[in-house]
This record gives sequence, C-alpha cells and structure tokens, in this order.
Amino acid sequence: MPFVKSADQAEIYYETHGSGEPLVLLSGQANTHHWWDNVRADFEADHQVILLDYLGTGQSGKPADAEYSVRRFATDVICVLDELGIARAHVYGTSMGGKVAQWLAIDYADHVGALVLGCTSVGGVHGLRPAPEITRALAQPSAQAARDVLIDLMYSPEWVREHPGPHVTLGGPMPGHARRAHLRASNHHDSWAVLDQITAPTLVLHGTDDVFSPVDNAAILADRIPGAEVHYLAGARHAYFEEKRAEASGAVLGFLAAHPLG
Repeated sequence: MPFVKSADQAEIYYETHGSGEPLVLLSGQANTHHWWDNVRADFEADHQVILLDYLGTGQSGKPADAEYSVRRFATDVICVLDELGIARAHVYGTSMGGKVAQWLAIDYADHVGALVLGCTSVGGVHGLRPAPEITRALAQPSAQAARDVLIDLMYSPEWVREHPGPHVTLGGPMPGHARRAHLRASNHHDSWAVLDQITAPTLVLHGTDDVFSPVDNAAILADRIPGAEVHYLAGARHAYFEEKRAEASGAVLGFLAAHPLG
C-alpha cells in the first residue's frame, strides 16, 4: 500500500489515478480521500489525480502527540509529491481542503500550478463562520440528529430525495483526539494577511445556498488573491461538487486547461 513518511515520521496514505498533468484533490475536515469518490472520475482522463488521507484519518497514522494544522497538512502533500517525483501540480481543495490548498500556494508556490478553492474561507476574523445555531446543532448528543443536520448543510432536500446515500462527504470513524484536532486545525486557519502572496492562477467556487461556509467567503477570498476568478453555483450547498457535478467539474477542468503547467 502506498505510504509516505511525513517530516515527523507519521505515515501518510495516498493514491494516484488516471494520467496527464498532476492534480491534487484535497478533502474536507475529518474526511478521507473517499470524499472525492463520486466525482474523481471526471478528472482522471486528463489528469494524474493524487489523493491522500490526512493525518488522523483513514489509513494514515493517527498519533495523539503530533501537530495537527492545515499548514502541516500542506507539508504532508509536498511529501507525497516528492515521493512521486512530481515537481509541480494543480491543486483543488474544498472546505478544509481549500484551507490546506491556500497554504500550499503560499508556502510552496513553486510546487503549485493552478489553484482551485471550493466552499472555503480565509479564516480568522475576516472569514465568515456558520451561525451559532448550526454549530450547536452539529454538537448535539444524538449522533443521528447531528448527521441529519450535516446532510442538510451539504445537499438540498430535493437532491437528497433522489440520492439517499450513503453520502461520502460525512466522514468516517476516527479517534476522538484526531477528530478534535481536525476541528482545531480548521478553526485556527487564518491566511488573510498573506493571501496576496499567492501567484498561482486561482478559481474560487461556492454554492449560493451554502450556510456551512457562508457564500460571501468566496468574494472575500477572491478580493485578497490577485487575479482570482469566482464561479457561483446557483442553489448549491456545501457539497456543490456533487450536487452540481457537471457544472462544477466542467468549470474546474476548463480552468485547468486554460492554465497548463507548461
């Protein structure tokens, strides 16, 4: 099985699929590479798709005493690219994966071709968070009730009726310490002060009905990243890349084709 050792010797699991210019796909908080299962095929004809399980998830290591931060997760991506002998890759991150992608483009600019940021935020005081009642609903004792809330945040009711699940974006089993560490990592993200350092061509995607990461986060990001473009997906919630798959994947593929690695 393909693993790479991170800087602190933790094992990071990764996979590659397809062929063409390399494209890293980065999943949301407390999720494995399976986040992309339903849309990954859209990219495999034109790209070598690279996925990984973040530290604490899936088949990667789950040490209790390791650093868990979105900036660290970005460094783990570089370890995977180095293992594969890939000097530069496109990067597409959604939700917390979009935060990881921002740090890849900031800290490792030479490794990033085109950058796509989906349903994500600058974090800190400038990023918009979900309303307090949403946070409370997700933290309620009933796991099933919290799961129902999460499904409603991810997808429209109409889409859920036609696609009853299972839903790959809801995460899977992971140790309590790792789940808490992922929440802290995402909540502590704050790239506002350095986003203007991003030189990669950037596309920002966001569903207009997303209240998990409020839609105005897209404009905030685009205003801070030089030359960034924004594509809104009408009626979509947080998992816009599934519910509006054809539109979202098409927009990403078109953007990557317009900005080849060269």
